[in-house]
Amino acid sequence: MRKLLPTSRATRALTVGAALLSAGAALAPAGTAAADTAPASRHRVDYVALGDSYASAPLVPTQVDPTCLRSDQNYPSLVARARSAALTDVTCSGATTADMTASQTEGVPAQLDALDRGTDLVTLTVGGNDIGFSTVLGTCVQLMSGDPAGAPCQTHFAGTGADQITDAIDQTGPKVAAVLRSVHQRAPHARVVVVGYPDLFPDDGVGCTSKTVPLAAGDFAWLRDKEKELNAMLARQARHGGARYVNTYAPTVGHDLCKPTGERWIETFAPETPAAPVHPNAVGESTMAGAVESALVRLGRH
Repeated sequence: MRKLLPTSRATRALTVGAALLSAGAALAPAGTAAADTAPASRHRVDYVALGDSYASAPLVPTQVDPTCLRSDQNYPSLVARARSAALTDVTCSGATTADMTASQTEGVPAQLDALDRGTDLVTLTVGGNDIGFSTVLGTCVQLMSGDPAGAPCQTHFAGTGADQITDAIDQTGPKVAAVLRSVHQRAPHARVVVVGYPDLFPDDGVGCTSKTVPLAAGDFAWLRDKEKELNAMLARQARHGGARYVNTYAPTVGHDLCKPTGERWIETFAPETPAAPVHPNAVGESTMAGAVESALVRLGRH
């Protein structure tokens, strides 16, 4: 990962956030989350949550796994409680598609090892780290000062005619498809849900200028479009891979990192409420959980 220049409070916060999320930051032995303690029902759903930091909710209280920076208020935990499901949560900050089938770091086994033939429900949020999203944001922060009114990050990544981020998204598609095939093989009876990423940047493309969001004015719309491309790829792979896609972008529009405290469900580069930089806070995770729960209700099972 390209090292970020510590030129401001926001940049330093992003540097810390990227370091925390890049490889799970082995702080202590990881543990598989314990099953929920809700009352048993006639058939208690066996739910396994897979994914990266947008699923694990780093720094959102209360953190229950310091290696993977996993919160008991992340969307999988909230969905499990709503459904009285037995949750095995192996989501981990920094996870890529490769970490689904191989150990991410010492003490963190391959996430798919949590699946078996008895698994009823699987959620998956992955892909952002495969395209190097935190590195892209770090580059955007560094370039902002040279052209604050322009789109220097877009020029850097797409100025030669080929958009490097679009290419990375295209290359990640087959990796997500492979993960979904492996999920179905290991948990052949499970309902599989691919959960997309929430709205991080203003949907209207109009950016904000502050020390906590140090991006050039013209880069907001480009970054928004890249996220939409990533979500569109995940939706396609879900559709072709026998999974349901859950759109968490739409219900979070209007609550991006440019909104004021209280309206903001995605934190800035220098968070003011407990969450990782440019990640959902507790309200954001709750909204994602609501989107997942609504999709499961529509499916009409369990």
